[in-house]
Amino acid sequence: MALATARWTCTPYSVTAAERLAAELGVSLTTATVLVRRGHDTVDAATRFLAADERHDPFAFEGMDVAAETILAHVRDGSRIVVHGDYDVDGVCSTAILVRGLRRLGADPSWHIPARDDGYGLSVATVERLAAAGTRLIVTADCAVAAVDEVARARELGLDVVVTDHHRPAERLPDCPIVHPVVSGYPFPDLCAAGVAHKLVQALLHTSGGDPAAAAEDADLVGLATVADVVPLRGENRRLVREGVAAIARTRRPGLRALMAVAQLEPGAVDERALGFRLAPRINAAGRLARADAALELVLTDDPARAERIADELDQVNRERRDVETRIMFEAEAARAAQADAPAYVLAGEGWHPGVIGIVASRMVERYHRPCVLIALDHGRGRGSGRSISAFDLHAALAACSDRLNRFGGHRAAAGLEIEAGEVDAFRESFAAHAAAVLSPADLVPVERVDAVVGPDRLGVPLAEELELLRPLGHGNPAPTLLVPAARVSDVRSMGEDKQHARFTIAGGAARARAVAFRTTAASLPASLDDRHDAAVRLELNEWNGAVEPRLVLRALCPTESGECQVVGPKRGFEEVFESALRAGPVGSRPAHTSLRSARAVPLPATRPIGAAGPRSVRDRRGEGFAGVAGDLLSSGESVAIVCADVARRRPGLELVIGGIVRAVATEEELACPALVSWDDLVADPALAGDHRHLLALDPPLDPGAVEAVAAAPAAPGALLHLAWGPAETEFALGVARAELDLRPAVTTVYRALRDAADQRLLPHLAGLGLPPRAAARAVLVLVELGLVELRGSDGERTFELLRAERTELERSETYRACAARLAAVERDLGAEPARAA
Repeated sequence: MALATARWTCTPYSVTAAERLAAELGVSLTTATVLVRRGHDTVDAATRFLAADERHDPFAFEGMDVAAETILAHVRDGSRIVVHGDYDVDGVCSTAILVRGLRRLGADPSWHIPARDDGYGLSVATVERLAAAGTRLIVTADCAVAAVDEVARARELGLDVVVTDHHRPAERLPDCPIVHPVVSGYPFPDLCAAGVAHKLVQALLHTSGGDPAAAAEDADLVGLATVADVVPLRGENRRLVREGVAAIARTRRPGLRALMAVAQLEPGAVDERALGFRLAPRINAAGRLARADAALELVLTDDPARAERIADELDQVNRERRDVETRIMFEAEAARAAQADAPAYVLAGEGWHPGVIGIVASRMVERYHRPCVLIALDHGRGRGSGRSISAFDLHAALAACSDRLNRFGGHRAAAGLEIEAGEVDAFRESFAAHAAAVLSPADLVPVERVDAVVGPDRLGVPLAEELELLRPLGHGNPAPTLLVPAARVSDVRSMGEDKQHARFTIAGGAARARAVAFRTTAASLPASLDDRHDAAVRLELNEWNGAVEPRLVLRALCPTESGECQVVGPKRGFEEVFESALRAGPVGSRPAHTSLRSARAVPLPATRPIGAAGPRSVRDRRGEGFAGVAGDLLSSGESVAIVCADVARRRPGLELVIGGIVRAVATEEELACPALVSWDDLVADPALAGDHRHLLALDPPLDPGAVEAVAAAPAAPGALLHLAWGPAETEFALGVARAELDLRPAVTTVYRALRDAADQRLLPHLAGLGLPPRAAARAVLVLVELGLVELRGSDGERTFELLRAERTELERSETYRACAARLAAVERDLGAEPARAA
């Protein structure tokens, strides 16, 4: 993981929509934010997504009736039927589904899965061989939507063909019945081949008078293939995977039970991740290094002993695959050195196994964030496999370079090709030139898309359990990425036998959370607690020794960027504030409409219905951590004004942590910076809130009536006031109060300055003392009331005269008593221990 170059981004979202979802669905605001950011921004849409029960009639495929009748005619005639599949998990599972479906109809189909050395898809040679063997019908599984010439040859030889596929179609289509989610106009275009086969079997059962529900017996194969083929886990695929995971957990299929046993996977622990990383690689290994039909036999057999032998074979082949992958990875790294700066890589090598190069291409893309094609060379010919990044259409790139290729196919993210060895260099040059033309430098920087911004204290078991509602997780619906802004990384340690992983602690404020970073050494993580980073993580439940605890998995770690706050309110210097406080007298700036003593009894203003016009609704988010709340609101893209106790003291720290969040949602034309205003200024002039959708209270107000006063001021519909302070912010506000109201040290400092003054001008001797201007003014008032100093003149021209130097009690001063009483009330209201007299 490249910590220095990784960046993160997030989609602006409606806070109001998230609040509405949280209230209606009974979920946390964090989970609701994830749903809204992913497009499920209404209660109806979110409910449908979480229910994961979308389904469509199989006859929504245009031409499904023709395909079903063609197949059933051959079943009735007792024709020789061959299901032609593919060698990956989707091809194996879709082949098995069609074979089992035909058997339910009374047919006795054969199957053919080409070896990887034979190339992908239906070939003319295979068609001619099948025709010679007496085949009357070929039903393809996971292939042949582009096999125009091959289907034409089959028709010449008297064979019927029904194509079931999901790959990107070419400009010309085969002349035969086709069941394809895009070509056939199905309402959900993202089915994998096993999903298409499943729909065809339902249609066959219905058309023949059987029960379409019987097709659910293969739900385990459909779910496994949907995960393994990395199709988007949206819409109907969510239901298919949920049903598939449940079916595998209770399956009686000997092959899958044996496969789980060799993978050391308990049926009760099956989830979509286990399908993708424990079961699928072992099935794929058969097609990569051995005989692909072994995997098909595994899922079709009813013999437990035979299933165990095949599962052991696949497990051993998978071990060999990992060894081969490691060797090719080292050689691919060496080949990359000569083109390290290219925007896309084409790497070729003699002796590379064509069944493994796709995995290595994926690893290279993950490591370098560049499109990558690996080509296995053998006797002057090359077989290639490519993987891409989100900004690059790999299929379109191969089409642009097709004059250098013998054959290619696939889709935007993954593709395969065949090439002459002598064309590899020219293809590399053409491929890199195409990438340079369509990719910008920003496209080549890894980007982590963030779903929600939270503080470390939110990252516990309750949220981890709630995020499980979003399952199944995978391509198109990845595990949510949460951002912890301005975090400190500590207690970094190596992890794993090879020390290539790290564990550490993420801290923000007083909250801490445990985290791990896979494929990241401890030495590459920051070591200084002084540095702050925005940590993009995934939250999961980790079971260890019978206990379940939350664990963060690091996705990206970016140094926290500085930003800018726009200070609003009167810009007053020391002299202006001093004179204002001097004129205010002993009561100071406290509004007369409220009582400090009633602070704990005053309830928060009632929350209005979401979206209603009128005063601001108050959201009490204390305890969530200010950084998390601020990051959440700033990342929404809606306007935010931060309210604090002291603008001058707060501004540097705030600007240190907000830059990355603001930039993550900004457009190129606009960088919306948050406003910053003090409680005193906002209470005095509520119009300073302007049109900001959110007022975010960083510090508690020193006057309890301030929350009511600010909330009651007119605001736009949906405007909110968020209270987000915690113990640290309360202590900061107390510090501000003590600096301005604990007058004993201020009186001493001011008196000594005036006593030692060379002349009788007042302000020049006070401005450089480091006292807040209000505290300086109140100290002068105390000295006047005690008869120690006399003031002359007016604003800006004031002079003084020391009258006498005898000791006296400060409590004789009305200003001193009023400020002491107010400070005691503030300390009581904020739950602090009273300051001790010096």
